[in-house]
Amino acid sequence: MSAKSDGAAAVPTATSRLIVTLDGPAGAGKSTVAKLLASRLGYLYLDTGALYRAVAWKVREACVNPSDAAAVAGLLPTTKVALEYRPDQPLVSVDGRDVTEEIRKPEISRLASLVSAIPAVREWLLPVQRQIGSAGGIVAEGRDLGTRIFPQAQAKFFLDADVATRAARRHHDLAEAGQASRLEETRQEIEIRDRQDRTRELAPLVPAPDAVRVDSSALTVEQVVDRLLDVIATKL
Repeated sequence: MSAKSDGAAAVPTATSRLIVTLDGPAGAGKSTVAKLLASRLGYLYLDTGALYRAVAWKVREACVNPSDAAAVAGLLPTTKVALEYRPDQPLVSVDGRDVTEEIRKPEISRLASLVSAIPAVREWLLPVQRQIGSAGGIVAEGRDLGTRIFPQAQAKFFLDADVATRAARRHHDLAEAGQASRLEETRQEIEIRDRQDRTRELAPLVPAPDAVRVDSSALTVEQVVDRLLDVIATKL
């Protein structure tokens, strides 16, 4: 099957529904690209970052120190995180409460980076993610999907962009969501997140050895998706 670049969906056969992973740093455009890619393929879109943000939201609500690994782990047995799939954005709930919009706030983003470095949290969410992708036909985006969650994925990508571009994109997204911030503050937050994600001991942000790296700094979303589809077409 050949990938199409005119906007038509490339629909895999029942026997070739792949696991596609898209890793990369904050602000690289992973969510936008993954959503469009999933739509073009007719695949399920999995935002794994939403799961960690949901746990971070619970940590904040419980007034638990995110650096206290034991305290955070103690919340997990009584925490219920659920994803309800929708074409635009998954509906995320924690203990029955819709937190879809709340978990996108900068404060939760910062907490999520700290919480995601806790081994107990990653272990707790590992089977959840693998179960969702077990049947294939999924585009999953996050930070350690190709290296740890789905090491057997047939198509792995690492999407990146320079810091200035990522900051501008994130700043625009926040403004669109009504969350005003200064561009320089957004850039500083991204740089802090980069250091946390790349230097954490457990599952640091690194490309999988067999991942295709794509720099999206000078590319449109459609151009990035077309590049990914070209690679995926060789796997079908």
